Amino acid sequence: MSVYIKLDRVSVKFRIYHNPSPSLKDTAVNWVTGNKKLNDYRDFFALHEITLNINPGDRVGFVGLNGAGKSTLLKTISGIYKPHQGKISVVGRITPLMELGAGFDLEQTGRKNIFLNGALLGFSPAEMAEKEAKIAEFSELGDFLDLPVKYYSSGMYGRLAFSIATMTQPEILMIDEVFATGDGHFVEKSTQRIQQMVEKSSILIVVSHDSNQILRLCNRVILLDHGNIILDGDPQETIAQYKQKLASIR
Repeated sequence: MSVYIKLDRVSVKFRIYHNPSPSLKDTAVNWVTGNKKLNDYRDFFALHEITLNINPGDRVGFVGLNGAGKSTLLKTISGIYKPHQGKISVVGRITPLMELGAGFDLEQTGRKNIFLNGALLGFSPAEMAEKEAKIAEFSELGDFLDLPVKYYSSGMYGRLAFSIATMTQPEILMIDEVFATGDGHFVEKSTQRIQQMVEKSSILIVVSHDSNQILRLCNRVILLDHGNIILDGDPQETIAQYKQKLASIR
């Protein structure tokens, strides 16, 4: 079956509470007086009726100002967020390179976290057992794999997370501001691995504030603004409009 991503009028809504952590006194007063203002909230749409088709061979870059909805869109496609309305259809294995290591258990060893993180990515313990040696080798953590990750430096943490996330060849590769991690040697090695994954993936989706990176990797660029698609098409044209928006706020 062909790999593809389809979004049909997809909206994602978040709720902002004006007083998310009321004090005990506030809560008591609110209960006695019947004042509901402490529980007031407002809804806003991080994505608003997004309709989008992404097909094999597409290398799609998403650009936009902070808060435009770029990362929300990637998380919605990957299933982290559920749409408030609309329909998403995804065919193909997704490899999400975003917020690496977010599912780590800090009290567990690096080796244990290989299996825990693999489960979050949809792999069985048997599948992870087959991949464990290669993950350990690529991470270059050696005996540190048998230490709880709470003792890891940020570089070690990133190396393990990256090694797990890139252990398989994706059909759909999603990158959110993650291009390299660790020291100089590991940066070079991880950059090469990402490039190999980019070349072999059927669909690539990239979120980045680096326009040159977007132009180098993508054959299609989408400009988002306040959860809406403003422009979808030629990379040079879309990046030019994005830069105009950047200039207008400086």
